Amino acid sequence: MGIYIHVPFCRSKCYYCDFCSKTRVTDEQTEEYVAALCREIEFLSQKIGDSGQIPVADTVYFGGGTPTLLSVGGFESILSKVADTFGISDGAEITAETNPKTADYEKLCNIRALGVNRLSIGMQSANDAELCALGRIHTFADFCTTYNDARRAGFDNISADLMYGIPNQTQESFAASVRTLADMSPEHISSYCLTVEDGTPFAKRRDELCLPDEDAIADMYAFMSEALAKYGYEKYEISNFAYKGRESKHNIKYWRLEDYIGFGPAAHSCFGGVRYAHSREIESYIDGQSIFCDVQSIDLHEQMNEYVMLGMRLSDGVNIADFEKRFGKGFEQTFGQQFRKYAPIYVSIDEKTCRFTDKGMFVSNYVLSDVLNF
Repeated sequence: MGIYIHVPFCRSKCYYCDFCSKTRVTDEQTEEYVAALCREIEFLSQKIGDSGQIPVADTVYFGGGTPTLLSVGGFESILSKVADTFGISDGAEITAETNPKTADYEKLCNIRALGVNRLSIGMQSANDAELCALGRIHTFADFCTTYNDARRAGFDNISADLMYGIPNQTQESFAASVRTLADMSPEHISSYCLTVEDGTPFAKRRDELCLPDEDAIADMYAFMSEALAKYGYEKYEISNFAYKGRESKHNIKYWRLEDYIGFGPAAHSCFGGVRYAHSREIESYIDGQSIFCDVQSIDLHEQMNEYVMLGMRLSDGVNIADFEKRFGKGFEQTFGQQFRKYAPIYVSIDEKTCRFTDKGMFVSNYVLSDVLNF
């Protein structure tokens, strides 16, 4: 099973961000939050233990927000609680997200010593003007410092975030960011297209933003896919590229519809055929007054749809034999005939797998909305 730990604290809020996070947090508040997390981990492990065997975590992911705003003691308390309640398997992938300027060399050394063995750094762009346009607090030089500090601290599995569709971004500036990052050889690259979410600062001035159009975004995605392949990265998921064997084990659990439990406000879980979400109220979570806001069982029809929707994000696509074993339904009759409408240009399908082609990856949302019946 995978475990996700949400840390809803940031130095400042980026203009595009609608994640559950708050700024201007005191040390006392972070300590109270860590205590609340540990209480929830203890509580849920007991509930699961009462109904059956407690599964061991083979991935732990600290996301946010900015997890490295926690103290080293905070990391230690949370990891100790997970190990004491659920257990952490030997060789588990333990990831922490970080933003440049939020973790120095000493902190990186200390969390590495605690068992954090994978770091995800939010670079977004190698262009300082683009970083400023996004409301990021760091420069590219800051990213380089954090990246080099992480290497010195012993991290040999680093992921970096890269964004396209940024205001005033050009094909040339994005290409430069891609090459600059690839030259640094992180083991993993996650790349996302900017979306303007309601309730964000960007949404308030949506009409003023000079955003690349759809054709430019398509060109950026195509360039990135081709360029990173030349650097030895495999596109194993629509937005994710990795050296062979360095794929994100935790995120693959989401895409394969495997069990995971999320702790903290706004965290989601899918465990034992039940999906549940936490309230976004941070203060209520700390006080223990508000935890779950949505709990629902997943019926067979919805499970099949989600399994296909998430599996098709992966370059390997859906394993047809696994689908039929898991659900007791024939894939061809359930989904195959609809997917064949898009073959061979956008979808590749045979007796073993159904997956998107490179061209299909970019129009995946359109194809899936047509094929799947939610």
